Amino acid sequence: MAIEGFDYKAFAQNMSEQAVQLVPEGLKDFEKEYIVKTLSNFTMVAGEALYNDESLKLTADEAIFITQIIAEWSFHKSIDLIHSGILPQYWDSIMQKIAFTIFEIAKQGHIRKVPQDQLLQAVEHHVVRVYKESIEELQKKGIIDEEIKNLAESQSNIDAMAQQVQAEQQAEQARQAEEQKAMAEESSRIAEERHKQREAEREAKKQVKRAGGGTASPRGITRKDLKLMSLALVLKILSQDKVTTILNKFDSNDSLMISQYMNMADLESHLDGDLVTGCLEEMKDILPTKRKLTSENIVKAMLEVYRITSREKVEKIIKNERPRIKKFASATYDGEFGELPLRVAGIVTEYIEESL
Repeated sequence: MAIEGFDYKAFAQNMSEQAVQLVPEGLKDFEKEYIVKTLSNFTMVAGEALYNDESLKLTADEAIFITQIIAEWSFHKSIDLIHSGILPQYWDSIMQKIAFTIFEIAKQGHIRKVPQDQLLQAVEHHVVRVYKESIEELQKKGIIDEEIKNLAESQSNIDAMAQQVQAEQQAEQARQAEEQKAMAEESSRIAEERHKQREAEREAKKQVKRAGGGTASPRGITRKDLKLMSLALVLKILSQDKVTTILNKFDSNDSLMISQYMNMADLESHLDGDLVTGCLEEMKDILPTKRKLTSENIVKAMLEVYRITSREKVEKIIKNERPRIKKFASATYDGEFGELPLRVAGIVTEYIEESL
């Protein structure tokens, strides 16, 4: 009975397509064709033989495992032969010996129930042995000299690919570490700016408390005027970005009045500490409040930013920031949170809001 679920033809085709993508650059067209064709032929032959060998009682996964070993070693050793300096007419005989060896070792490993990791080690040992013996045989026959023999034996594409993967992983780890360091520095910088702003706000409150006088409203000034004047007194100490954020909470008329009060040279003389404190307490519902730090609230805040301003303006604000911050801003535009740590995302969101 054939192996259920094992389509060796489709599998061989899939291995060939992968090989096309992995063939090293710099090879001639006939060399690239040889690599893919050799892998395809050996994979197809091995797969068909396993498929029809009922005595092995292979599962589909076991058949795929053995066939894939042959495909991968066919790929690597055909590349080694191309780089070896050995003439092309001798490649097929060497590759056939290697494929046959792998096939037999893999079958025996299955029959003896050898663990997969041990089987892979055994296959590698015998592939290296057969490859070396084949090269030595060519030298004994006078087909290649000592220089070509040494060059051929030094080839190991599988080791070269492993080293390349390791180097890429190390480079990626270093890049991530550098990016995390930069993100930490960026977070620290933004947090420091927030700290300075909070210090300015606290200083403003202290100045309001130090203002003398009674609590009665000055004659001719309405309660609403007092509220706006009290807020103007505080805003005079804050940065322009913070002022803009707060003024955007008011309608145009009140915003204009606050701005005018801020430009009054003797504003403090019209107010006293208790009066300012009372007025600001009444206005707290319309002043910016600290939101709970959740991904949903951050996305909601960023969507509000995009509602009142353009995406281009936001991108301009963060044009000098790290790529992950730019990705975060782009993701929130589509209503998604992105990949930033929650605390960092909160700091970035506040920074953008206050930069508008």
